[in-house]
Amino acid sequence: MISPTKVNLDLIIKTDRNINQKHRIKNTIIGWSFVILATIMICTFYFYPMAQALILSLQSGSGTNLTFVGLKNYARLFSDPTFLTTVKNTVIYLIIQVPIMIILALFLAVLLNNPKLKLRGLFRTAIFLPCVTSLVAYSVIFKYLFSQDGLINVMLMKFSLISEPINWLADPFWAKVTIIIALTWRWTGYNMIFYLSALQNIDHSIYEAAKIDGASPVQQFFKITIPLLKPMILFTSITSTIGTLQLFDEVMNITQGGPGNATMTISQYIYNLSFKYTPDFGYAATVSYAIVVMIVFFSIIQFKVAGDKNE
Repeated sequence: MISPTKVNLDLIIKTDRNINQKHRIKNTIIGWSFVILATIMICTFYFYPMAQALILSLQSGSGTNLTFVGLKNYARLFSDPTFLTTVKNTVIYLIIQVPIMIILALFLAVLLNNPKLKLRGLFRTAIFLPCVTSLVAYSVIFKYLFSQDGLINVMLMKFSLISEPINWLADPFWAKVTIIIALTWRWTGYNMIFYLSALQNIDHSIYEAAKIDGASPVQQFFKITIPLLKPMILFTSITSTIGTLQLFDEVMNITQGGPGNATMTISQYIYNLSFKYTPDFGYAATVSYAIVVMIVFFSIIQFKVAGDKNE
């Protein structure tokens, strides 16, 4: 015979399970109500266009008159001299400008993190301001500054550093230098802010202990600052790499990709394929996926070089 106590206990356990199940369902519904709109928006405006672009990259034709060609567009990349030139130009910007910008931003961050430095706030604001300016506006200003009779040539000649004006925008080498200078000027302050925020989270007692042990400022920088900033350095390196591989505004507004194709980037080539030349949206989508592959490739390299070896 089953005792009444056991029956009541089973009933209580069953009731608790039902209540817990209802709470879980309620919490799940509440949780999804917060993220469902964002999920729909992300799928609609991010993943769906990416999937459509992938499908588009398998087609070719003028305008909207497209036919399925499979992987022919991807094979075409390796025999397209303009695409190869744009890849070379973009990689040059990447391997020269990004390290210069990262090192300069790190140096400025350490310098402006010194509590003994007066007017730190003013200097921080002045260095950060370029990254909030309009891309088009600052590019046009740089175009005029580096023109044949621009302020840069006037100042260099005034101080007798050059004997004749440098043709900054019409010479392939100097045009690339102009783009690199413009990118460094605009984005160094942006990365500096990340390093400043990371430096302010480092306990000052670590530096005091190192100083007591006889470590010089240089040793403190390389043995303490750099290792503790490694995650932030990796983050800024990857974001800067992605931004450089997608470079468009500066080149478009300063040199228009010239002279010839000496400064043209991959993103500008995508624009030209879509809107300047006879529209070839299928091949333009293929070139855009080439950027995706390059971003993944360089990101993996940076993770391997700067990441934790124990991971």
